[in-house]
Amino acid sequence: MAGNPNVGKSTLFNNLSGDTQHTGNWTGKTVDTAYSEFYYNGRIINLVDLPGTYSLNNDSSEEKVTTDYIYSDNYDVVIIVINSTLLKQNLLLALQILMYTTKAIICLNMTDEAEKLKVTVDADELSLQTGVPVVKISANSKVDKDDFLSTALSVAENKRKTFKLQKLADINESAESYEEIIAKLSAISDEICAQCITKERNTYTAKDRFLDKLFTSRFLGTVSMISIIFLVFWLTAFGANYPSDKLSEFLFFAVDLTKGALSDTKLPLWFVSIIADGIMTTVSWVVSVMLPPAFIFFLLFSLLEESGVLPRIAMNFDRLFRKAGINGKLSLTMLMGFGCNACGVMGCRINKTKKERIIAIVTNSFIPCNGRLPSIFAITSIFIASESRGFRKSLIVTIAFLVLIALSFAFTLVSALILSKTKFKNESSTFILELPTYRKPKILKILTTSIRDKVFYVLSRAVLVSIPAGIAIWIMTNISIDNILLAEYVCNFFDPLAKSLGMDGVLLTAFILAFPANEIVLPITLMSYINSCKLIDFSSLSQLSMLLSQNGWTLTTALCFVVFTVFHFPCSTTCFAIYKETKSIRWTLFSLLLPLIIGFSLCFVINLISI
Repeated sequence: MAGNPNVGKSTLFNNLSGDTQHTGNWTGKTVDTAYSEFYYNGRIINLVDLPGTYSLNNDSSEEKVTTDYIYSDNYDVVIIVINSTLLKQNLLLALQILMYTTKAIICLNMTDEAEKLKVTVDADELSLQTGVPVVKISANSKVDKDDFLSTALSVAENKRKTFKLQKLADINESAESYEEIIAKLSAISDEICAQCITKERNTYTAKDRFLDKLFTSRFLGTVSMISIIFLVFWLTAFGANYPSDKLSEFLFFAVDLTKGALSDTKLPLWFVSIIADGIMTTVSWVVSVMLPPAFIFFLLFSLLEESGVLPRIAMNFDRLFRKAGINGKLSLTMLMGFGCNACGVMGCRINKTKKERIIAIVTNSFIPCNGRLPSIFAITSIFIASESRGFRKSLIVTIAFLVLIALSFAFTLVSALILSKTKFKNESSTFILELPTYRKPKILKILTTSIRDKVFYVLSRAVLVSIPAGIAIWIMTNISIDNILLAEYVCNFFDPLAKSLGMDGVLLTAFILAFPANEIVLPITLMSYINSCKLIDFSSLSQLSMLLSQNGWTLTTALCFVVFTVFHFPCSTTCFAIYKETKSIRWTLFSLLLPLIIGFSLCFVINLISI
């Protein structure tokens, strides 16, 4: 399967194979080659979903993968997927593919959207013009596998004769440059579309024009973008409070029941404590703190993605990001980082050049992920919005959080500019982004696929790394040398450095112990303050405020804490994702040290000013 980005290849792949790849309404979603094997009418079908690309010019990693596969001839049939509403644009890649193979069929996807827009594509005429079979489908609904696969198999098994256009053969032999080939193919595309497409009305409607003015104009686009981001974070921050509290009550009740049941057995008490107080308590805290805001954030993110708004946000950011030598696609991976930095790092594959991918990867941890948000909201509520109540309090906390986000954006741009002028000074940046049509999000689809895939992927990773973290925390807080706990030794060791950063040794130790999962920084801190042997939960912010104040917290401590929460080393899952994407220990270490150096510097300055 080959085609432009955002033509529904991944959705069609899932429908045909039964797999559940995540699909979305912005370009570059598929940058790895996906494979699936399934049975059909006694045959074993091997289906390959190639990365979405606009050409076979090898300018990016996805273009190279697709081009090499097409040139290899290591396939029985190429399914060229085309958006029926954008035939002219999509046909350009189809003609490039047909220059190199006749073993192909064209799949006219999104026919339901074309019908709504009163666009009719004559499949028989298109087949005649291109010389390959054409099948109409709508991948968002149930695909007629029999018609589709029988057509593909007839070509694969040489039961249906296809032929290459003589014009394409002549162009391949006579053209002197790639640009000349594209120009000639574009003219052929225009001729074919004139024969195949009938429109009852302009597909770009008044509603589309209004929405584009709202989301893409210089002034309104910026205002709309900021308003949308503000609303997303406000809903995430305060919509999760009640479900987080109830989930926490349930999970910690389950921990107590389990501990009681294990205590009645003949298992050693230390082993019971590791299981209940170490592993189960840590996992319960991570799940209760992380699941509700993750669910809300990814739901809102998926709605923006499916509706077509998200790419337009990237276009607005491009004007600003170009000044730093990068492009607006970085904003998409930054937004993904709010849900999970590991997901944001993997999403950096959508950038075309090595320069763009590396810069996006090393700066993604500047964005506070879902695991860091609850701690930031709690501390800003206590120390910055302590005198406010109700809506005013939530407004102040959200504004304070947006200031932090602006700071993270600023350091992202500064870091990108420095890297662009030094390490990547000889490499240019390209920005190609197709603005998809506006779509009405399918809520049921989002809930059953996007949310399931994103939320539980992030949550499962967090739970896995929380298990060894729980064991390490138990060891540090339960084993002593000369009647002094191991955690106390570590806290005392880091205390001088932490004091210069406006914090204390307990806080710095908590950040180190929370390397597997950012969610447990504050719980470890509280546990150390009250000399508990397990992570604890507090039922109200007033109790939390009292405990922190009793342990010397001031406004300076709070400011340094939230700044360091934003700028410190990425978690273990993110570090693993960075290494996986870069295949470089050097870039992984750089990605770990860069935010840490920024965080140390900012906290030192804040503490110095407050003295």
